This record gives sequence, C-alpha cells and structure tokens, in this order.
Amino acid sequence: MIASVSGEVIDIALDHAVVECAGVGYRVLATPPTLGTLKRGSQVRLLTTMMVREDSMTLYGFTDPEARDLFALLQTVTGVGPRLAMATLAVLEPDSLRTALAGSDAKALTAVPGIGKRVAERLVVELRDKVTAAPGAAGAVGTPVVGGVSGQVTEALVGLGFTEQAAQKAVAAVVAADPGADSSTLLRAALSALGPRR
Repeated sequence: MIASVSGEVIDIALDHAVVECAGVGYRVLATPPTLGTLKRGSQVRLLTTMMVREDSMTLYGFTDPEARDLFALLQTVTGVGPRLAMATLAVLEPDSLRTALAGSDAKALTAVPGIGKRVAERLVVELRDKVTAAPGAAGAVGTPVVGGVSGQVTEALVGLGFTEQAAQKAVAAVVAADPGADSSTLLRAALSALGPRR
C-alpha cells in the first residue's frame, strides 16, 4: 500500500499530476483544488490511497488527511466508487461535505455530477452519524460576485470544482489586495489562495 508520495512535480493535467519519487514517476489522480496547489518543478508531498483492481493500480492524492478519510468513508456507501468520491470532493470541500452529511442536506449533495436524489439520500442516511459538522461552517451560498473579471474568474473556479462560496471569497480577497489584477493573474492568485485551505 502506497500511503504517500513525495518528490518533484513533473507534470500536471486536468485530473492528475505526475510526481517523481526516487526516479519513478507516479501518476496521482487528484481534485482541482489539490491540483491548484501544485506547480511543475516544485517539491510536494501528497497523502495517497491506492486502489488495486484486476486490470489496474490507481493512486488518488490528497493534501490533507481529512479529505483522504472522507474519500474512504464515501466509498463505504453502496453505489459510490472512487470516481464518484473524487467528484464529490471536487465539488464540496471537506467542511461543506461534512456539514451537508451531518445536516441531512441531500440537496447539496445532488450538486455533484453523478449523484442523484436516491444516492444523495443514501449517503445522508448511512453517513450522517459518522461525521460531525465543521464548527461555523456555512451551508448557504453567498451573494455572487458581480462584475467583469471577478465574475469570470469566479465562474472559472466553480467550473474547476470549487464551491461558489469559496470561489467568491478567494476572488474578493485577491481583488482587495490587487484591484488592477487581470483575469489570468486573478485566477492564479485565487487558485493559490484556495489550495491550502483545510
């Protein structure tokens, strides 16, 4: 079982990164929030879960143990495999996911592509007693960021899998620090701000 990988990031794609460890490049599947924290050429340590199937061995990477634990917990529910568990963590941050489960908020879970009403209700029923809501976690989506570049970058971040609330907060913080930032600078800075969130 490979529990973590540590080394140089040699490639980053939409759904995975390649981390070179002792001369071997490991392909690690990860969510957009995790990939947003990585940079080619930089050193990284990712916590991993290894899935072994008859025809494949796959590594899933996480920046913190809470996300990895939730990834495993989600898969204890019938009908939820690693792909759907990763999609859930791409759309809902760990705090938001725990709040939705503990609060029996099946509607929030249906925002994940591939999770319909029936699976969302099954997740809530089976997991609500196994998680606790994050202190002060807000389930509601805040007021949308209005205006050109900020709005476009917020939409791009939501498209990458961040929650709208988290995207708006990150964009607002970057705009406050650098009001003249163009869209690419704003997106990079917002991704950087979102990445290390726990």
